[in-house]
Amino acid sequence: MSVEAPYLGQNCVTPDPRGEILRRGLWSLVQATLFRWSPRPLHGFRARLLRVFGAEIPRPSQVVIFPTARITYPWRLTLAPRSMVGRNVTLYNLGHITLQRGATISQNCHLCAGTHDYSRWSMPLVTAPITVGENAWLGADVFVGPGVTIGELCVVGARSVVVKDQPPRMVCAGHPCRPLKDRAGPSA
Repeated sequence: MSVEAPYLGQNCVTPDPRGEILRRGLWSLVQATLFRWSPRPLHGFRARLLRVFGAEIPRPSQVVIFPTARITYPWRLTLAPRSMVGRNVTLYNLGHITLQRGATISQNCHLCAGTHDYSRWSMPLVTAPITVGENAWLGADVFVGPGVTIGELCVVGARSVVVKDQPPRMVCAGHPCRPLKDRAGPSA
């Protein structure tokens, strides 16, 4: 009898307890129906749905979240007032994701707060929080990896890949993303 050679993902199991798996399943059903089918202007309604499932949203009426946004775990999400989650944004929040006041996430961005330890055959989940600072703006199609902090008033250019912290008050872009120039504060 031969022994099978090791392979990536061997003996991989979900780190989530059964209750959390059921909770996520219920959220998936709500997200695919009530959340997704809600008319576009009902941002407060969607924010309240997220709060029912544990998201920290102090003022739901002051948050903009589009119906096509996809959130994996609402209970690992914090949305400060005046933050915005655009069309087709994916918040794959295996770890906690925080959008501070006025943070804007443009269409098709993907924030991924988890990865796997590829140095082990079982590839266990590794999570790290993502924070998007006050009044920071992520342009269209930006990818943000686990453990990244985007500084306040930082602008991240479209299609950038952010795998390291980006400083405040800078315009950053690229693959990998890096600071390019200072950002002056917005004017009236």
